[in-house]
Amino acid sequence: MFFEIEEIKRRRKKLGVTQKKLAELVGVSQPLIARIESGDIDPKLSLVKKIFEVLEELEGKSVNAKSIMHSPVMSVTPETSLREAIKLMMEHGISQMPVIDGKRVLGSISESSVVRLILERGVEAANMKVKECMEAPFPVVSPDEKLESISKILLTNQALLVEEDGRILGIITKHDVMKALRE
Repeated sequence: MFFEIEEIKRRRKKLGVTQKKLAELVGVSQPLIARIESGDIDPKLSLVKKIFEVLEELEGKSVNAKSIMHSPVMSVTPETSLREAIKLMMEHGISQMPVIDGKRVLGSISESSVVRLILERGVEAANMKVKECMEAPFPVVSPDEKLESISKILLTNQALLVEEDGRILGIITKHDVMKALRE
C-alpha cells in the first residue's frame, strides 16, 4: 500500500478536523501532526498507517453494513394478514419489513404501502393477506458493503437487507445511516 503524506492535510481539512483533534484520535501530539503535514519530518510507516486509518474512519470508509445493520430482522410471511403486519410494525416501531417465505425474500411491506392501500380500499384493507399487497423486495448487500454504497442504494429504496451465505443477517434503513453518522 502506498501513502502520500501530502494527502493528510488535504483530507483533514476536507473533513473540517483540526490538527489537534487528529492528533488526539491518532494518539500523538499536535506539533507532530503539524511537522508531518509541513514535511519537516519523515514519520514511521506505522504512524502514517494509523493517521490514514483515522482519516478513513472519519470519512466513513470503515463503516460497513454489518456495523450499522439492525438485527434480528422483523419480517412477515406472504400469508400474514395486513392487520397483523401493521400490529408488528407499530409494536416494534418500524416503518418497513421484508416478506419472507422460508429463506426466500419475496417482497416488502411499508408504512407507505399500507397507507396507499387504506386510501384505495378503506378499512377492509386490514383483512388482506400481505401477498396481495406486498411491494418489490429490498435490495441485498453483503456485510462488508461500505457506507457510501449503502447511502446510494437508500436514495431510491426504503431499506436494504444484509445477507451472507443465503442468510439474512440484518436490515438497514435511512435512520440507521443517519444514526451511524451521528455516533
